[in-house]
Amino acid sequence: MSKGVEGLRSIPALLQRNVREFGGSPAYREKEYGIWQSWRWAETEQEIEALALGLLNLGVNEGDYIAIIGRNRPTLYWSMVAAQMCRAIPVPLYQDAVAEEMEYVLGHCGARFVIAADQEQVDKVIEIQDDLHQFEHMIYVDPRGMRKYDHSHLHQYSHVQDQGRAARDEFSKELERRRSDLDYDDTCVMLYTSGTTGKPKGVVLSNRNIIESAKSASEFDNLQLDDEVLAYLPMAWVGDFIFSIGQAYWTGFCVNCPESTETLLTDLREIAPSYYFAPPRVFETQLTSIMIRMEDASPLKRRLFKTFMDHARRVGPAILDGKPVSFMDRMKYALGEFMVYGPLKNAMGFSKVRVGYTAGEAIGPEIFDFYRSLGINLKQLYGQTEASVFITVQPDGEVRSDTVGVPAPGVEIRIAENGEVFYRSPGTFVEYYKNPESTADTKDAEGWVATGDAGFFEESSGHLRIIDRAKDVGQMADGSMFAPKYVENKLKFYPNILEAVVFGAGRDRCVAFINIDLTAVGNWAERNNIAYGSYQELAQHPQVLDTIQSHIEEVNESVAQDEILSGCQIHRFLVLHKELDADDGEMTRTRKVKRKVIAEKFEDLVTALYDGSDSVYTETEVTYEDGRKGAIKATLVLRDAKVWPIAPRAVAAE
Repeated sequence: MSKGVEGLRSIPALLQRNVREFGGSPAYREKEYGIWQSWRWAETEQEIEALALGLLNLGVNEGDYIAIIGRNRPTLYWSMVAAQMCRAIPVPLYQDAVAEEMEYVLGHCGARFVIAADQEQVDKVIEIQDDLHQFEHMIYVDPRGMRKYDHSHLHQYSHVQDQGRAARDEFSKELERRRSDLDYDDTCVMLYTSGTTGKPKGVVLSNRNIIESAKSASEFDNLQLDDEVLAYLPMAWVGDFIFSIGQAYWTGFCVNCPESTETLLTDLREIAPSYYFAPPRVFETQLTSIMIRMEDASPLKRRLFKTFMDHARRVGPAILDGKPVSFMDRMKYALGEFMVYGPLKNAMGFSKVRVGYTAGEAIGPEIFDFYRSLGINLKQLYGQTEASVFITVQPDGEVRSDTVGVPAPGVEIRIAENGEVFYRSPGTFVEYYKNPESTADTKDAEGWVATGDAGFFEESSGHLRIIDRAKDVGQMADGSMFAPKYVENKLKFYPNILEAVVFGAGRDRCVAFINIDLTAVGNWAERNNIAYGSYQELAQHPQVLDTIQSHIEEVNESVAQDEILSGCQIHRFLVLHKELDADDGEMTRTRKVKRKVIAEKFEDLVTALYDGSDSVYTETEVTYEDGRKGAIKATLVLRDAKVWPIAPRAVAAE
């Protein structure tokens, strides 16, 4: 049996240590009915043990898979640790997944038990339960609306805990045996990939993977017991698991769960976390909201904002990194902190952020620099589910918008001849569940894992730069490099643009689909007394198309300066008549674009962009929130955009 780190071989073992060493410190908070409820580590262990005993009472066996579905709540985090105590394996699912998506995951892992947050999630499982041959029992947390359901195999969470407490004498020895038998190489959790290129794969992560990764990353950023984190990202995502379970249990810091998605920003301000993570889309949305509010502000406030933000962009990152800045610049920045930056950070909930990260996909450099200019220590990391998150990280003082940092502690990286990034580390996953072929394709006998991303190390800094997904990086017809994500991220800096999809591999020029941001563009329309009846109508408004065209042409001018990617300028574009949606299979649940699906689904639109048409009629099937199917019909305007002469390869000639 492996000793583990400091003799700690599992998450339940970390829980016991936390109770011994800081049992009176807060472990979890949840806002309910507008009031923050708190649980100390000692209370947390009691809650988890009661549930674990209740699970044994229901017949949970070692090795069973227990699916967990719902938003971030202490009860569901406790469910994962209680499952581990029983030597069962927790499998968190995306709460916004439709029933068919859940059916695949529940059937693939063979879950005998489901712990669901509320009636909505219970209904989804009931809808598909006849096809789940191993499924036996479901436990629900929120009893609202559940009174008249058939409870022969349906159990209320608090009742399972009560039954566990009542059966303590019967099951406590068995629970202690299972908990003490947990080994470092036992499965800690199984997380499913987002399924960008096909069916999701079950990634098996061991206690070793999670604990080693959590320990190294916590020490790297000097995370402490008194840090605070807000748990709001999908529980099925590896990032949430490593922050809200791995690092929380390693360091003992408090995990705060917001009341709902609607109250998230208010709850964020109230908690003011010191350790914060968000994917680029969250930072983009917040920046869009700020810019919208500034448009509605008085002329004096707009002028102050512009003056001090221009100064912040010039000197803010240097001050944050401790680099030399003149006395007068520091004084002006201090005044800006009092008048603009401080209130702005407070309004966003970032006033106490000591360590902030973004990952998942590349963030636009302008967006990244905006937050750092405010004095927020926002950094980038590069990771994967298969790596237990961490592959590269950015050390303090070495933070840049165009790289993802240096190898994380304990991680080795090599670049293949074709530019693909490979790594191996203590966090490297065990296997893909029931998929030895994919496991062998991804991880070789020496433990090297293929990321599927193309990148290179900068000689000057030793930092890794990721270009794009290796399968998406290609060549234009003239042989120049095609890397769509680079251009898409530049476009998404503009508050009016929510999503962009660029095509051009093997072609003589690039074209793009654009999704407008309904909040930003709708606000603009309201200020300008422009009436519209739907997203579709607003998206095709001539002034909206003019604005999007101007953004694309600005990006083209910027892209033209890049000697490697200057061929990726966008020649033609259209604004889509609907938002890309995970329910329609166009994006993953983590909001990553399924480029191949979109190209096939909207093949008529891609063809029209390349054949010179001025407009195109299209019909698209959509899925409504209640699962019904419908169709959207639209005639879309296609436009040309100005492209710029390609910059001479001056750098190469020097």
